Amino acid sequence: MRFSMLIGLLRPVGPVIIGISLGFTLSLLSVSWVEESCDINTIADEGIVLSQDGSLKGARRPNSISTGNDDGEEEDFQPRIIPYKPVKQSQPKKLFRAKYISTELGIRERLFVGILTSKNTINTLGVAVNRTISHHLDNVVFFTGTRSRKIPHGMVVVTHGDERLIWNMFQTIKYILEHYITEYDWFYLAQDDTYTQADRIKALVEHLSMDRVLYMGSPEEFIGGEMQGRYCYGGFGYLLSRSLLLRLQLFLENCRNDILSARHDEWLGRCIIDYADTNCVEEFEGQKYYYYEMGKNSDPSKEDNVQFKNALTVHPVSDPEQMYRLHKHFTEIELQKTYEEIEKLQVEIKNVSVVAFEGNRSALWPVGINPPFEPKTRFEVLRWDYFTEDQVYSCIDGSPKCELRGIDKLDVADVIETAMGELNKKYKPVLHLKKQQLINGYRRFDPTRGMEYTLDLQLEVVNQKGHSRSITKRVHLVRPLSRIEIIPMPYVTEATRVHIILPVTLQGREQVQQFLEVYATNAFETSENAILTFLFIYDTIEAQQVNQNDIFASVKAQIGAYEHRYPTVKIPWISVKSESPSQIKFMDIISKKHPVDTLFFIATVKTSINSEFLNRCRMNSINNWQVFFPIHFQYYNPDIAYHNQPLPNMMDLVKESGHFDRSSFTEACFYNSDYMATRTRMSSDVQENEEILENLDIYDMFVKYSGLHVFRAVEPALHQKYSYQPCNPRLSEDIYQRCVQSTLDSLGSRSQLAMLLFEQEQGNST
Repeated sequence: MRFSMLIGLLRPVGPVIIGISLGFTLSLLSVSWVEESCDINTIADEGIVLSQDGSLKGARRPNSISTGNDDGEEEDFQPRIIPYKPVKQSQPKKLFRAKYISTELGIRERLFVGILTSKNTINTLGVAVNRTISHHLDNVVFFTGTRSRKIPHGMVVVTHGDERLIWNMFQTIKYILEHYITEYDWFYLAQDDTYTQADRIKALVEHLSMDRVLYMGSPEEFIGGEMQGRYCYGGFGYLLSRSLLLRLQLFLENCRNDILSARHDEWLGRCIIDYADTNCVEEFEGQKYYYYEMGKNSDPSKEDNVQFKNALTVHPVSDPEQMYRLHKHFTEIELQKTYEEIEKLQVEIKNVSVVAFEGNRSALWPVGINPPFEPKTRFEVLRWDYFTEDQVYSCIDGSPKCELRGIDKLDVADVIETAMGELNKKYKPVLHLKKQQLINGYRRFDPTRGMEYTLDLQLEVVNQKGHSRSITKRVHLVRPLSRIEIIPMPYVTEATRVHIILPVTLQGREQVQQFLEVYATNAFETSENAILTFLFIYDTIEAQQVNQNDIFASVKAQIGAYEHRYPTVKIPWISVKSESPSQIKFMDIISKKHPVDTLFFIATVKTSINSEFLNRCRMNSINNWQVFFPIHFQYYNPDIAYHNQPLPNMMDLVKESGHFDRSSFTEACFYNSDYMATRTRMSSDVQENEEILENLDIYDMFVKYSGLHVFRAVEPALHQKYSYQPCNPRLSEDIYQRCVQSTLDSLGSRSQLAMLLFEQEQGNST
């Protein structure tokens, strides 16, 4: 019993004991095998090989290290420290990265267009060509021998300095090789008396391989017939591939020196045939270059030739009016083709929807338009606006009903006319429908598809026998959103310095301290790239007493205190005397004291300025292009907005705390050069009526006299706290009414004012 218990206890540790024993035994045996004697002769007798110089070259102890010494005896290993020597690295080369990915990847644009013009025709036919093709093509360059005194606006013109036709053609090809050969795959050249259907030229090159050596146009035989081959007639334009021009580049000087010709297109054709071994072709890879020779005084609308309808180019065009008629005709043809393709696609969608899982219900209406927006919650439900032919029951100012006028009236009239046209198209010739009146009209804007309309029309229906009756018909219409177009804008940067102009009057001087506290935190402490300039406005009496009693002495003391607190900051001020508070008169003084490239921001003492807004001021103000009038967020009167409630520490941007003040036009961002140019344009009107300077503000001046984009948008980063400030009665009638409306709107929302009146009525009744 005890023995079995002992065996049971030893069984788990038995393998461990056996393993340890075997380990000790094997280690002792290995030591005995490599043990060396102090007597070197003994080692030699045991068969260990010695080198000729007596050094040991045989087996050694496992823990010994060979030092490579030539001594007869092994020395003990002595560790030593090897000092670290850093590897000298050469200066890394600065890596150059292209500005655009397409440049780095070698991606080129598809088509370059060059128009050969002259000093006498660039302002007539040249302008007509530019207006008909420039908005369809990426790059259109006009090449001329000598430049006229007046260059048309919006055209890229390259002057060669000589009116010789062959010289101009040589210089044109040379200029293209030097400036555009790495950027484009195809090069189209035409004369200014050639009408080009730009979209068809683009479609042609899209179907051609870019690596082909191709010379494509209207083939013509050389004069006299002595030379073999054909050149492309310049009147109908021609396509040159990039590969062809690269092959021609080495021999262009030879062409200029060796080839004599009276025509520039024939000279180029001989050059291409001689040195690039390429003839002009009319058809290539299944694509044909269609062209049409137009008769003198021909009317494009009466041309019924198939070749004319398919033409890529038409020549000759005698005057700009004929160029515009051609453009209108071909645009109508392309538009009709587009409509036919849309109808064909709609029919295909309807046919396919029959075999869909849900049948015809899977086909959306209208066919090809995005489905209606589906709200997730009740707060996302789109609102329908009710209207009649004269009234609309959703007004901008919140009124329950207002007159339908302006663009809204035109919109309703157009929708009714379209509805009647579609109804008559559907029921003719069996029935003829006439509108009697619009009973009900509903519309809503769906951001996923466009403007939707539902009309209840009272119609008079007349059949073929002349019998008529009155019926009510409901129709649904959709005005779909058009294709989004990206408008190119000039380059702007956020590094531009902003000059903030702060006009201060006697009524606003008490708010300067709060303005400076906010501005110092957001601009002085963050080293914002902006300069604050005060504009102190005195009336006549205040200006006379400025030495005895300066009404702005306390403000100037605050400015000095901030300059002392921030040594790197300088806050200049300008004092002016004025009887009438005219923005334009004040800006005339400010403008003369600053360079023309200065970016101004006109602020008020109630404005809270921060870096976020200043950046948007820089980005939205574009010199010689756009001025920016932000719509600030105006906080309501806290006594009304938070009636019987504790005031929050931070007011949020919500409709209960304020609104975007659309009646205020006081803040503005613009460049001094734009102001000076606009001011110059209105000088003639000012000479006739000087009161115009007081009747207009800067916003009205830019809208009326400048050709710039006047960009007006809500600005969530620009806030104004509530403070009552009476409107100056010396303002013009329009500006005064806007000021009064802004003051009233800033009191509180309609619901807040109604609740306050309700509480007062309740108190009076008790």
